Amino acid sequence: MSLYLAKIEALLFVAGEEGLSLGQLGSLLDMAPTALYQQLEQLKAKYQKDDTTSLCLIETAGTYKLVTKEHFADLLKQYARTPINQSLSRASMEVLSIIAYKQPITRVEIDAIRGVNSSGAISKLQALDLIKEAGKKEVIGRPNLYATTTYFLDYMGINHLDELVQVTGLDEETGEFDLFATKEEES
Repeated sequence: MSLYLAKIEALLFVAGEEGLSLGQLGSLLDMAPTALYQQLEQLKAKYQKDDTTSLCLIETAGTYKLVTKEHFADLLKQYARTPINQSLSRASMEVLSIIAYKQPITRVEIDAIRGVNSSGAISKLQALDLIKEAGKKEVIGRPNLYATTTYFLDYMGINHLDELVQVTGLDEETGEFDLFATKEEES
């Protein structure tokens, strides 16, 4: 594999479900669009021919993404449902908590609260049916809004969102907690 193919693969892997446009890739790799397009087609063909990889390259809505080949769908669904994977990572719990308390919310807003990219955790939470897309935010780019599901309520053992533990010391604008706030200060 050429160095450019490896670089493209690394960038697309890190970009995750968001993918990268031809322009973004060209800017990051300092490549002309036509040369970059040829490299992407070469990478796509490599994945198609290689039966020892589960990856494929797709282009949707002007962005390139690494995804798994279609014939692995059943295996991945089974993986998402196995009891060993029902426990959530700290990152997934953080994202789920943010969504539960601030829904509906976009991934960018979640990222701003956490300070890191949350797309992987969001994907896992969607696969576990704990969150869902709840429409589009009416701003430029129309990003997805995320909210909890009825399965989330079952998972948490509650009937309504208002049964969630009341958080004290939460700054509504920033989503940050003041660990030293007292109930009197908040009133």
